[in-house]
Amino acid sequence: MAVSWRNWLANEGVKHLCLFIWLSLNVLLFWKAFLLYNQGPEYHYLHQMLGLGLCLSRASASVLNLNCSLILLPMCRTLLAYLRGSQKVPSRRTRRLLDKSRTFHITCGVTICIFSGVHVAAHLVNALNFSVNYNEDFTELNAARYRDEDPRKLLFTTVPGLTGVGMVLVLFLMITASTYAIRVSNYDIFWYTHNLFFVFYMLLMLHVSGGLLKYQANLDTHPPGCININGTRYQNIHLPNYRSEHFHESFPGGLSKPDELTQNRSVNICMEEPRFQANFPQTWLWISGPLCLYCAERLYRCIRSNKPVTIISVISHPSDVMEIRMIKENFKARPGQYIILHCPSVSALENHPFTLTMCPTETKATFGVHLKIVGDWTERFRDLLLPPSNQDSEILPVIQSRKYPKDDWKPYKLRRLYFIWVCRDIQSFRWFADLLCVLHNKFWQENRPDYVNIQLYLSQTDGIQKIIGEKYQALNSRLFIGRPRWKLLFDEIAKCNRGKTVGVFCCGPNSISKTLHKLSNRNNSYGTRFEYNKESFS
Repeated sequence: MAVSWRNWLANEGVKHLCLFIWLSLNVLLFWKAFLLYNQGPEYHYLHQMLGLGLCLSRASASVLNLNCSLILLPMCRTLLAYLRGSQKVPSRRTRRLLDKSRTFHITCGVTICIFSGVHVAAHLVNALNFSVNYNEDFTELNAARYRDEDPRKLLFTTVPGLTGVGMVLVLFLMITASTYAIRVSNYDIFWYTHNLFFVFYMLLMLHVSGGLLKYQANLDTHPPGCININGTRYQNIHLPNYRSEHFHESFPGGLSKPDELTQNRSVNICMEEPRFQANFPQTWLWISGPLCLYCAERLYRCIRSNKPVTIISVISHPSDVMEIRMIKENFKARPGQYIILHCPSVSALENHPFTLTMCPTETKATFGVHLKIVGDWTERFRDLLLPPSNQDSEILPVIQSRKYPKDDWKPYKLRRLYFIWVCRDIQSFRWFADLLCVLHNKFWQENRPDYVNIQLYLSQTDGIQKIIGEKYQALNSRLFIGRPRWKLLFDEIAKCNRGKTVGVFCCGPNSISKTLHKLSNRNNSYGTRFEYNKESFS
C-alpha cells in the first residue's frame, strides 16, 4: 500500500515534528547532565566515590523533571479547549494535534516509568558505593556515616530515601491500575489511584530537598587533583586547565627541587581544603508552573460545574442504551461537542465524557446524550435513573455538566456525508434507527436524497435480517451483511471528489481506526486528500 506524502504530511507531519522536538529535548537533557556529572570539575570527588551510578541517576533525573512537568499539560482540558476553539491557533492541523493530548500524556507516563527504573537502580548502586567507598578525607561528601554501613539505612533513614520509596510505591499503583484490564473491569480503581499524583508530586518536592549529592564550591583555591601543602596529593591526574601555584620551597614527599615543580605544568597546589555544598533543588522550577496551572484549572472546573442540571427525561432504548435529556441555564453547545457528566451519587470523583446527540437551539434549551451500559459506572447510573418499577423514587438533578468547545467548522461547507455504521447484531441499530430515518426523510423532502449516504453493516449474523418495523424500510435497503470493503469505499469517494479534501471521522475500536488511518495516508490517482480524525475526549 503506497503512502502519499501529501496525505502523510497532512495527517502525521505536525505530530511527528512535535514528537521529534520532545525526543530531542529528552536526549539533550540526558546527555548534558551525564557529561556534567562525569567530567565536571565540581563533581570530581563525588564521581570518584560513586562512579557511573552518579551520572545515570542525575541524567535520568533531568529527563524525569521534563516529563513530570509536561505530563500535566495534556490534562488541562479547559486550556486545550480554549486553544482549539479560538483563533489563537489558526492552523486546522495544529488544532487537530490537540486531540492527541491523551496520547502524549500516556507517552510521558511511560517515559517516567522507564527513567524512574533507571533512576532507582542508579541510586541503589550509589547507596552501596557510599558505604563501600567511604572516604575519611571528605566527611561532608559522604552520605554514609562510616565505612561498610548498611546501604538500607540510607534508604530508610534519610529524606531522599524515604520519599523515593514512597514515590516508587505510588507510581507502581498508578501504573498497574492504568492497564487496560483494570480500566475496563473496574474504572473506579483507575480513577482513584490516578489521583494519587498529588501525593507523588508532594513527595517529589520533598525528595529533592535532602541534599545528599554535593558539589565542590571552591575550585579556584582547590583544583581537583591538586597537591596539599603537607605533600598529600588528592588525586594523581592531569588537569592542565586549572590554576597552578609554583612554590620554590622544599616540600615533603620528594618534591624538593623548584625546577621539578616549575617544569611540571600539570601539578596543582591546594590553597585550602575542599568545601562541598548541596545542590540547589531545581525540580520545583520544572513542575511548580504546570502543577499550579492544573490545580487552578481543576478549581475552575469545580466552580463552573457547581450548578447542577435538570434532567427532564430518561429514555431506555434497545441494546442497553439510555438517553438522557437535560436543561441547564445559559448552556450553549454546537454539534460535535461533548460534555462530561459527574454524578456524586454514583461516584464522588469519577466522571465520563459523552458526545452530545441533541444540542440546545435558540428556541429550545434541551440537550441530550446517549449512554451505552458497558461498565460499573454506567450500570450504577442507570440504576439510579431507572429504578425498578416497584420502588418509588425521585430523579434528582444531581448531574454536573462541563462543556468544552471544539473546532469551529463554519468556514467549511459540507457537500456530502458518508455515514457508515458497523454492528454485530441487528438490535444494536435500533436505538439510533429513529433518528436516521428522520434524517433520511428530511433530505428526501428537500430533494437532496444523496446528501447523506447511509450504509449499515451487520458483521455477525446467521442469515439476512431486517430492522423490524415498517418505518425502518429506508434503512433495511441500506443494510449489508459482512464488513465494509474499506479500500473500495475510499477509492469510490476519491473518484467522486477529485483534488478535494475529504475529512474522515472515526468513532470505534482500534482495529477499524488503524485500517482507516492507513487508508487515509494511502496514495490515490485522483489527487484526493483524506484528513483522518479519531474521536477524542481530551
